[in-house]
Amino acid sequence: MLHMAQGDLSVRQNEQRRKLGAVYMTLNNPFYEVVDEEIRTVVENHGDVLISRDPALSVDRQREEIKELIAEGVEVIFINPVDWQRIEPALEEAYAAHVPVIAIDTSVQDEKYVACTVMSDNYMAGVQCAQHVIANNPGGQIALLKHTEAHSSVERIQGFRDTIASNPAFTIVDEEECLGQLEIAMPAMKRILERHPQVSIVMALNDPAAMGALAALQNANRIGTVKVYGVDGVPETKEMILQGHMTATAEQSPRQIGKQAAEQAYRLLAGESVPRVIQLPTQLLTRDILLAGGKEGWN
Repeated sequence: MLHMAQGDLSVRQNEQRRKLGAVYMTLNNPFYEVVDEEIRTVVENHGDVLISRDPALSVDRQREEIKELIAEGVEVIFINPVDWQRIEPALEEAYAAHVPVIAIDTSVQDEKYVACTVMSDNYMAGVQCAQHVIANNPGGQIALLKHTEAHSSVERIQGFRDTIASNPAFTIVDEEECLGQLEIAMPAMKRILERHPQVSIVMALNDPAAMGALAALQNANRIGTVKVYGVDGVPETKEMILQGHMTATAEQSPRQIGKQAAEQAYRLLAGESVPRVIQLPTQLLTRDILLAGGKEGWN
């Protein structure tokens, strides 16, 4: 009888656990793995369950995963959209089902479907990289590695463009889409070098794309002759900067993004109001800053 009573109690406890869902554009990026880890820590500390999904950069798959999470009864959905515009039908379904959505790392086109957006100041990340370029180079030909479907990438590249435009000594001569993926950025950078061998500066939307550029530069025996910039603050990227292979990265804090997003979710579940946007600062990391110490691992 005691065993049965304990079993019944366990079932009731499981039924009382809230379910929250998270859908990222991809988990083939350590940045999102860290965000997910931080959200999961907060959720499990509340005794609840986080159901995470990876659509592998497919908008259609991400839409289906959101529908599935709604059907599973999640009470909040964290979303990092594959495409900041085409994700809207799924957001409409969550809105209609009264499931609040928290956007992480990037905004969506129609923010009325989102309760809160937690992200870095992506425009400023691009500005910081461009300011360093201008301050440390007499001029040069620039290549861009982009991901136009992600609004965070659009903002970073726009911040870079707007700032670099103030100095006519610099010219953006080429650009390619790479989805922010190392394995796509590498051949993209190879093609850029073939078209424009005089490129001396690369601005990549994120650190995986910057690492792809570095791999292509290494194959072309151009490491050290081209200055490469990224955004994220990936630990491996910091090592590349320390070695002198990469110039700088605008560091984000995936730990703070994840923690803040989870905290806002529980405020929503408690019936409290939350800010529409939480924007976190970025910091440009150069070799000098990294040599000063205290920047190991993820922020």
